[in-house]
Amino acid sequence: MTWLSPPPSQETKKRADQCRLEAEAYYRSGSYNCSEAVLVVIRDHFRPDLPQEIAQMASGFGGGSASGCMCGAIAGATIGLGLVLKNDKKRISHLTRELHTWFKEKYGVACCKTIRSTHPKNICPILTGEVAGKFAEMLGNQ
Repeated sequence: MTWLSPPPSQETKKRADQCRLEAEAYYRSGSYNCSEAVLVVIRDHFRPDLPQEIAQMASGFGGGSASGCMCGAIAGATIGLGLVLKNDKKRISHLTRELHTWFKEKYGVACCKTIRSTHPKNICPILTGEVAGKFAEMLGNQ
């Protein structure tokens, strides 16, 4: 079964832009790391029934899980897929791969340490917003 999405609607594009702006702003506020910022935006737009403290689930993923490995924004979005799609493990797996592929095509790698050493210093808030926007785009009007 395939989940290739049709081109995003105007409504989906608008939501994706809003998610991008909000996640970037949360990160820049200094109150949230990359993973938390993505997850709080997912909560706000896709699972408002969850408590606001849900972002704390992702706290340890900031800064590449504090070790410089996997980008925390990607980790937050991956957690978000599980929260939004619940028990649809095949779709979660498919969209996780799609997200990683998109991210690697855009930034070359998903390793936080490498991204930080090969991109401008201010890249983290930007890619945090872009990951949240891509999440919204992939899920459409879910």
